[in-house]
Amino acid sequence: MSRVVTTQGPGKARNYHRRTIAEALRRLSQKAQLDDEAKDLAALIVFSLHGIADTVDRTIEAWEKRDYWMKAERFREQWRWTEPAADELGAIIYNDQWDELPAVLAQLMPHFADVTVKQMTRKPALWRGACEKFLSK
Repeated sequence: MSRVVTTQGPGKARNYHRRTIAEALRRLSQKAQLDDEAKDLAALIVFSLHGIADTVDRTIEAWEKRDYWMKAERFREQWRWTEPAADELGAIIYNDQWDELPAVLAQLMPHFADVTVKQMTRKPALWRGACEKFLSK
């Protein structure tokens, strides 16, 4: 019997969120000034970082069920930065400290340097209103 490969697992969702963040970072780096779209993109990054953290937890749970403790721990360590980064960026949005945004985005860029963005595939409807949605939670 051959291996069963799932095409709708946490890895695919994690790659979706990574691509979304990479495109948002690219768009934000091209902005000359802070506007509503930039705020929405920042909120989208927070949501996507939380999405990545969720997929990491699901992956680790599956590996721990199979007693792959070392693999699970290495994977957890590899993605440990996502929650603190989401919290830091979320605090900037919530506390309206937008002058600190470029420094946090610069810290995020190396984590997404391996994602090649040749063409923007995410539509503006994805992030439109994200800041309001974030602040309402």
